[in-house]
Amino acid sequence: MPDRGLLPDSSPNTPAAVDFGYRRGQLCAEGVALERIAAAVGTPAYVYSRSAIERAFARLEAVFRGLPHTICYAVKANSNLAILRLFVRLGSGFDVVSGGELERVRRAGGAPGRIVFSGVGKTREEIREALRAGILLLNVESEAELELVAEQAARLRRSAPVSLRVNPDVRAGDHPHIRTGHHTHKFGLDWPEARRLYLRHRRHRWLLWRGISAHIGSQILRVEPFRRAARRLASYVGDLARMGIRLRYLDFGGGIGVRYWRERPFALRDYARTVSAAFAPLGCHLLLEPGRFLVAHAGVLLTRVLYLKQVRHRTFVIVDAAMNDFLRPTLYGAVHPITTARQDSRGRRRRVTLVGPVCETGDCFLQDWPLPPVRPGDLLVLWGAGAYGMVLASNYNSRPRPAEVLVSGNRFRIIRRREARSDLWRGERP
Repeated sequence: MPDRGLLPDSSPNTPAAVDFGYRRGQLCAEGVALERIAAAVGTPAYVYSRSAIERAFARLEAVFRGLPHTICYAVKANSNLAILRLFVRLGSGFDVVSGGELERVRRAGGAPGRIVFSGVGKTREEIREALRAGILLLNVESEAELELVAEQAARLRRSAPVSLRVNPDVRAGDHPHIRTGHHTHKFGLDWPEARRLYLRHRRHRWLLWRGISAHIGSQILRVEPFRRAARRLASYVGDLARMGIRLRYLDFGGGIGVRYWRERPFALRDYARTVSAAFAPLGCHLLLEPGRFLVAHAGVLLTRVLYLKQVRHRTFVIVDAAMNDFLRPTLYGAVHPITTARQDSRGRRRRVTLVGPVCETGDCFLQDWPLPPVRPGDLLVLWGAGAYGMVLASNYNSRPRPAEVLVSGNRFRIIRRREARSDLWRGERP
């Protein structure tokens, strides 16, 4: 691993030394030097480690061994086709939230029968597409949506495998924008309303009650919110069973937090014990929808120093990556460590502010960050960029989006080419 003073320790959800580490003074992804990748594809660029993804998936599978379950990777975290193909090969299911994500999974070879479709605003066309594909489960989030699903199922003369997303009224997540399980949020239904709908449509010709769903948030660092939500969801399943509605699937969403900088995530085994204790007695098949946990630490963002700028007592390091390439620091105030791609041999660290070239004051990755002396042209590495990185990238300031690279052992390949400037106005008419 790189410098322990700048990066997370080996607590759950941090990259193993076999995935990223210095070798002969150069930072490598598996067996490939990041300098070599940057020289080949340019910067900014996302680099992912195949072994890191495989390792995270195997760890989650292991702690739930013995409980019937399916891991449904949350496509929104990183939707590159090569990443999705890797999850297909690992035997993963998928959680999608749009018709575009559904099509991506299918193009990557994902079986429709292992896809769960969530989201508060599914369109008529998306519902029809999901039903035609024959997906595993539609997580419905309102009465109006349920009526639309019933209408489309009748038109297609296909039973719709449905689940209601219930809001367990639990606050969780380290930022207001990624909390989803409280009554003030737009997601899901309160239990009394959901219960009414289950009973009202228990014998509907085209609605097939297959499950119940809850998702309380993202980047959750304590087990307690999961415990409260699991107990409430288990009580709802029991309530339905007493009324003769027996569900096959229990979708508990995702939300497992990772350590980017100073966060202290819970032990994975504690999470698994909590979930299993609540749900094992029910006899349901558990669906889990992790995204960040599986890919966050499998990716880094490469960027080169453009300029150094001194303003009074502040040193700015201006790099060629910007908020349009990686939005999390601007959107969430997230701290992602940045290190040099070569081991420090040029003197003591000093406090700098790392910024990009976009014309926004918010285009700042880190303030007062300890960094060794750097020069224009030096390669820097931003950590924990595998989740909610490229998927949130934009063309703001008419900047082409970065390349993406997947490393497997001693080889790497481009899995998304860098956009050309001509791509910026493709589809426009002057």
